[in-house]
Amino acid sequence: MFGGGIGAQELLLIFLIILLLFGAKRLPEFGKSLGQGIRQFRGATKGIQDEINAAGEVEPAEPATMSKKEEEKKQE
Repeated sequence: MFGGGIGAQELLLIFLIILLLFGAKRLPEFGKSLGQGIRQFRGATKGIQDEINAAGEVEPAEPATMSKKEEEKKQE
């Protein structure tokens, strides 16, 4: 329905609304907390990816060998 993405005018409008809601003094605090949240999210995502990769690196078990009785039955 809407083509493209967010343009410069839309970003400016969003920034002005945030400025009105929070005020100029609280914007640095807001940016800092947003940055910390993003860093924590990336760290958690990386930890999950590392666990998945470690689980994928497990070597498969050796195939079971047949006992002598099973080999004799197979030959019959």
